[in-house]
Amino acid sequence: MTEINDGRVAAELEGDFVVFRIGMRVHRLWKVRKWFPIFRGMPKMLDELESDPDSGLLAYDSNLGIRKHEFVQYWQSFEKLREYALDSDSRHAPAMKWTNQIIEESDAVGIWHETYLVHGDEYETIYHNMPVTGLGKAGTLHPATGLRKTATGRLEQTGKNDV
Repeated sequence: MTEINDGRVAAELEGDFVVFRIGMRVHRLWKVRKWFPIFRGMPKMLDELESDPDSGLLAYDSNLGIRKHEFVQYWQSFEKLREYALDSDSRHAPAMKWTNQIIEESDAVGIWHETYLVHGDEYETIYHNMPVTGLGKAGTLHPATGLRKTATGRLEQTGKNDV
């Protein structure tokens, strides 16, 4: 069973980082032969990234549904993310080639991604009675007390009177 952190904690990460959201949507559930190979590709890429400490991947979460599947990844930098995406020796480049071919040939599935460049002082987090999740996997968890008690405090947008 997943361990739950009692109480409220906030995650902090040193410096800038990248949030990369990537996912797929199954449009035609019965066309399993078209969408399932794409679905299987992401876990293999994540295994590859986790096995390489220099890859730049800090952590990730997955949200799997019936039609919509999403992975939220935390990266050291956009350069590291781009380096992996373009590396012809990695799983990503060939997977994108056949994924794009499947999508062009069939209406069974669609894919998407979003990339956010985050400055080290321009985010805040709170986790209350949760297992380690999200940025908490990539950063360090601290009790949400003092200035960490409120969103404005965590963003350093307030004085001590907000606590």
